[in-house]
Amino acid sequence: VQLQASGGGLVQAGGSLTLSCAASGYTFSNYVMSWFRQAPGKEREIVAAIRWSGDTLYYADFVKGRFTISRDNAKNTVSLQMNSLKPDDTAVYYCARRIRGRISYVSTTDYDYWGQGTQVTVSS
Repeated sequence: VQLQASGGGLVQAGGSLTLSCAASGYTFSNYVMSWFRQAPGKEREIVAAIRWSGDTLYYADFVKGRFTISRDNAKNTVSLQMNSLKPDDTAVYYCARRIRGRISYVSTTDYDYWGQGTQVTVSS
């Protein structure tokens, strides 16, 4: 199993970025996929989660209305469109695969595979 995240970078406040995560080595469409982020000195926190069907499972309150999670099961990719970025969004962003059969999805312990992370820096 491999998850390869990309798309991070430096952007000014109010700008946009799209993160992408390419999955391989398993049946992608069988799993809930999520994006987490970790800012310096803080714990890793969930940003958004998406069901195998493409229906959104969860958005953190701090991104509602600004970020959109999506997936393409034919291409084995999950994306995070980030708009109206704020300096507080600065973090390393990770894609993750939820453990199959789990009901919960907000904790890092609900996930078994992680991408390597991609840095998002938002300047004020």
